[in-house]
Amino acid sequence: MRRKFVAGNWKMNTLGQSAAELARALAQAWPRAKPQVEVAVCPPFPYLASVGAALAGSGIELGAQNVSHEKPGALTGEIAIEMLRDLGCRWVILGHSERRRLMGETDALISKKVTAALAGGVPAILCVGETLAQREAGQTWAVLDAQMQGSLAGVEAVAMNDVVIAYEPVWAIGTGVTATTAQAQSAHAHLRRWLSIRYNPDVAGQTRILYGGSVKPDNAQSLLGQPDVDGALVGGASLKAADFLAIVRAAESIINP
Repeated sequence: MRRKFVAGNWKMNTLGQSAAELARALAQAWPRAKPQVEVAVCPPFPYLASVGAALAGSGIELGAQNVSHEKPGALTGEIAIEMLRDLGCRWVILGHSERRRLMGETDALISKKVTAALAGGVPAILCVGETLAQREAGQTWAVLDAQMQGSLAGVEAVAMNDVVIAYEPVWAIGTGVTATTAQAQSAHAHLRRWLSIRYNPDVAGQTRILYGGSVKPDNAQSLLGQPDVDGALVGGASLKAADFLAIVRAAESIINP
């Protein structure tokens, strides 16, 4: 059985004190790693060190929200994978729709970042998802296929052990609108079929696929209970310890009802 995974994406939120307080609250509530559910949080870059210190020794892992594909050097404002590893990052989010849409990141660039992250020893959470216009035009599967093909170009089957896919329908991110359980399951099943065809059934069977898009305590159980939904990439709800922990416990309850 694939281990459930719940990751919090704090995006461009929190300040130093609030980030540390949130991390301490989570660490106190989840003091040790559990085999059934993996938990991570991805704070803004300035607070990676302080959040990492607050999480030290707990069951919650540290992740980052982005990385450069370049090696350290004369690249003002960029962050190298070696820096994330030095800070103790266990994960890095790549290809998030906000970076695709607002920062103009292409599949080709995301592929370079995924390759750099894996080569640098930091597993990747690769985000894919369609816009509302694309869904209404019946282009969902074509969009997902293109994003997967482009973003995973050059990633061999053995490296997929360190890749988690996050399906995030753009129309459900920060909108309060959530995909129905049927929509989420259908998209996740499609992505798993793609992995089976592109790689092999073993890769498809072991790769975790998370759902992201207005995940909240009141819908987490139904979403995470779908057979191909292996967890959640949580946005706004990850900024409140009680809400995020409720989602984590929803994942745990599916395994241990």
